[in-house]
Amino acid sequence: MVAVKYEFIKQCKQSGARLGRLHTPHGIIDTPTFMPVGTQATVKTMSPEELKAMDAHIILSNTYHLFLRPGHEIVKKAGGLHAFMNWDRPILTDSGGFQVFSLAEMRKISEEGVQFRSHLNGDKLFLSPEVAMEIQNALGPDIMMAFDECPPYPAEYKYVKESTERTARWAERCLKAHARPHDQALFAIVQGGMHQDLRIQSARDLTSMDFPGYAIGGLSVGEPKHLMYEMLDYTVPILPSDKPRYLMGVGSPDALLEGSIRGIDMFDCVLPTRIARNGTTMTSNGRLVIRNAKFAEDFGPLDENCSCYTCQNYSRAYIRHLLKADETFGIRLTTYHNLHFLIQLMRDVRQAIAEDRLLDFRDEFFETYGLNDNERGF
Repeated sequence: MVAVKYEFIKQCKQSGARLGRLHTPHGIIDTPTFMPVGTQATVKTMSPEELKAMDAHIILSNTYHLFLRPGHEIVKKAGGLHAFMNWDRPILTDSGGFQVFSLAEMRKISEEGVQFRSHLNGDKLFLSPEVAMEIQNALGPDIMMAFDECPPYPAEYKYVKESTERTARWAERCLKAHARPHDQALFAIVQGGMHQDLRIQSARDLTSMDFPGYAIGGLSVGEPKHLMYEMLDYTVPILPSDKPRYLMGVGSPDALLEGSIRGIDMFDCVLPTRIARNGTTMTSNGRLVIRNAKFAEDFGPLDENCSCYTCQNYSRAYIRHLLKADETFGIRLTTYHNLHFLIQLMRDVRQAIAEDRLLDFRDEFFETYGLNDNERGF
């Protein structure tokens, strides 16, 4: 039995983007898709019912954070993440590698794994490929990620080369340690920094191990967008066409469109929820900072072209008032809208692929969204 299977539906004649479905133990995911991030087994301020109402097919949770709190053994006792958080659709957990390298203090990398101190209380902890597999097997997501090292940007070639080769060896150890291949799919993560040869080497090393899916990591970490797209252009063609491709940590509308055009099936990012908490919303006319004084007496919706719960029921003036008054409901409304906006965008992308017009759709979208070529990385 294969835990997760990719079904190819069609390729856009205009762009080369692909339309597909991902079959998982907890349901079907239409691709390309955007995954809301539920770091600590919750998408901040959203209920599972609200996520279903906006038609989120899959959400992401974080191995590192759940390892620290409440602990994977508690989640396992609850019946796994699905039961623990009352979410009966697919879940993906990342490996914890990115957080170890970005959040943890005093980390020490060895071939065996990473020793680090918790960013919560300073406790000494250890993560390795085997521990990451043990945690994710206990959490019980449909898709789990191999433990990797995400090199910073910029970084010296020698460091990135050693790191990328170690990530491949760790991936092999993850495969061996994975205890539930029949109902949990393990994806490998391609690394290689901003170096064409290392990206190609990483993709070839990992695809030779025959994982059920492949992620592209180490992008959107501060590099110019044109460099990210360059790395995708080198990497994606090497990945198997009969398996899902996941671009990690990317969630701006322009990057979702450009990534889809390059053959990516899955995306995730904290961007829509993070900027929502600061009062920034995504609209069909570009970003809108609802805290600005000019919206104090604006009784229209955040986006007149949006059908989400927020836009159908509440005004810019009211949402601005809530945010200025530090009322949680304001953050809930902006978060709902931003997530709905990206999920609807991906629905439109899938429709455009089906109709062989994704490049036209992209150009029409940016005409009203307002990003120039330089901002888009061209």
